[in-house]
Amino acid sequence: MEIGVCTFVTDESIGPAELGRALEERGFESLMVAEHSHFPVKRETPRVADLPRHYFRTLDPLVTLTAAASVTRRLSVGTAIALVIERDPIHLAKEMASLDQISGGRAVFGVGAGWVREEMRNHGTDARTRTALLRERVLAIRAIWTQDEAEYHGRYVDFHPIQQWPKPVQRPHPPILVGGEGPRMMEQAVEYGDGWMPRAMLGLDVLSEKLAEVRRRAEERGRRPPSVTVFGAAPERADLDRFAEEGVDRVLLLLPTLPRDETLRTLDDFAALLP
Repeated sequence: MEIGVCTFVTDESIGPAELGRALEERGFESLMVAEHSHFPVKRETPRVADLPRHYFRTLDPLVTLTAAASVTRRLSVGTAIALVIERDPIHLAKEMASLDQISGGRAVFGVGAGWVREEMRNHGTDARTRTALLRERVLAIRAIWTQDEAEYHGRYVDFHPIQQWPKPVQRPHPPILVGGEGPRMMEQAVEYGDGWMPRAMLGLDVLSEKLAEVRRRAEERGRRPPSVTVFGAAPERADLDRFAEEGVDRVLLLLPTLPRDETLRTLDDFAALLP
């Protein structure tokens, strides 16, 4: 089981290049970062008003990961998650393929449907149809990555044949990890995902039940079960052992958003959990 970290990188935290180097030096497998383009001043979505400061100050994830990739050689760099429902799929296909090129094939594409309704509304996205929009945009991105003349015709995404390079280094494309634990997101993970990314905050017992459900859905479709990346885990040995017993492929420890020196001390503590 691989161990990486997930975090919010901001203008007040350790910088992405230094964070990437620190993770690789300590033997972590991956760095995966969150995304929020903005937060509307007037908000109705529950829990938004009480969010910690770092939610409002995140650097762009693709810029962050490019900085980390440019100073590392082995570290996987990914989104956890990219808000695909707020991004143009043709641009996003090029950005992720470029990251995969710059990193030498280390990009991981974690995707999700988001939860802040006012944020997605400002991008022209209807919260009621966001999971269907996510599916079409990811399928369109996959087509662009894998076809020299790609086209996609859906309800929400529609374009005639296009040519776009560079293609990703990884074949057929960077792994697509679908975040979310509801039935629709689990179904999307099984349909087109290379991996499923549930949150550790579900608790070990609930996670175990949902893992069994995802694997059952894959079997019913005649598909290989998606890999499993657990997002936002606490640095607890007993939890890591349980994840390993459940067949989890990667655990992302939740790294607090802190300045440089505090971050490095925290990573030293986390590193004691590495195999």
